[in-house]
Amino acid sequence: MKTKKIIALIIAIIIIAGGISIWLISSNKSNNFNTNNNLNLNASINENVANTEDIGTSSRKKIAIIYFSATGNTKKVAGYIKELTAGDLIEIVPKDKYTDSDLNYNNSNSRSTREQNDSSARPEISNTIDTSSYDVIYLGYPIWWGDAPRIILTFLDDSNLSGKTVIPFCTSGGSGIDASVNYFKNNYKNINWLDGKRLGTSQSEVKAWVNGLNY
Repeated sequence: MKTKKIIALIIAIIIIAGGISIWLISSNKSNNFNTNNNLNLNASINENVANTEDIGTSSRKKIAIIYFSATGNTKKVAGYIKELTAGDLIEIVPKDKYTDSDLNYNNSNSRSTREQNDSSARPEISNTIDTSSYDVIYLGYPIWWGDAPRIILTFLDDSNLSGKTVIPFCTSGGSGIDASVNYFKNNYKNINWLDGKRLGTSQSEVKAWVNGLNY
């Protein structure tokens, strides 16, 4: 009788041990399955995030701030715009630099006066400006005799800006930007012109204008 009880106990222990082993194996498989699923899910999420970032980067407009400055005022404003937009800053450099006497508005024979009185004048630019990779261009210049300097027309004549958005801005002692922008719109119709703005050299003023454009 004792022997039978011992045998029965041994059989019960074996059955219990077997059940525990099967449960442990099943549990491990389930954990591995869940771990693999989590890893796959995390990889999928990371891939989607990366793809979203790529889409955002590829759709971001590339900006250039292209300017001509004879006295430094327009250059200062262009620098502010660069800081606000993270665009590329490109100067229009004349082949023959303008001297103080060239900019003498009181001299009817000064270089700038003669150029502004000659609608066909196109002062030569010394540096090559490649605009092909840009979507949006801020175009800066001083106002001379109520209009843009003729070297700006040199740049527009020499550049292929078709379909691009160009945002004019100017610095001036008193005259506004409207006459120059109207000329641009009438003579370079393949460009998407914004109205632009006459700006002082106040950084806060420039910031308010740029932020309002949403570019």
